[in-house]
Amino acid sequence: MKKTGIGLALFLMAAAVFVFPGSSDPQESKRMKPALLVIDIQNEYLPLMDEKDKGKGMNMINAAIRMFRAHGFPIIRVYHTNPGYGPEPGTEDFEFPESVKIEPDDPKIVKNFPNAFKKTELDNMLREQGVNTVFLCGLSAVGCVLATYFGALDLDYNAFMLKDHLISHDSYYTDSVEEIFDALGYKALIVMLANAPH
Repeated sequence: MKKTGIGLALFLMAAAVFVFPGSSDPQESKRMKPALLVIDIQNEYLPLMDEKDKGKGMNMINAAIRMFRAHGFPIIRVYHTNPGYGPEPGTEDFEFPESVKIEPDDPKIVKNFPNAFKKTELDNMLREQGVNTVFLCGLSAVGCVLATYFGALDLDYNAFMLKDHLISHDSYYTDSVEEIFDALGYKALIVMLANAPH
């Protein structure tokens, strides 16, 4: 069996018995309640990213957005700005390109630090919706996505980076992050969301 096949099989077996945090009801605590974090796909930063990553990453990110929307799970838009340096909220550089299939009513977080949980309302927003599991996509794989991944783990969320849904300035680094942190493949995501309670 190929390495990816073994990894997927082990993951699905673990997911079947994994107890998710956040509830005193044993049956309720086992149910995955997912959200998708779409991180920093802003016009200011996209030109700095590796073309190879952008080519596949943007298509896969939109595929994940469509899947979460079809299942009725939250999609959270995350934007970065450095006070005094930008990009300034309300400007074209701050926004996601129109090719990203977000919608105006998708919840929005604006952050000033790499970790999207730091000094934002993200944790409160997720907990109010009962979310216990976050799936991360966007950029940068070696920066804000990685920082947010660790931030989620620190707050006891189950966190998964999505393979081929990450972008950075160097595709070699993106591939390394995906391998080191065992990023979840698209087929596994399909299975997980199909079996998550709605």
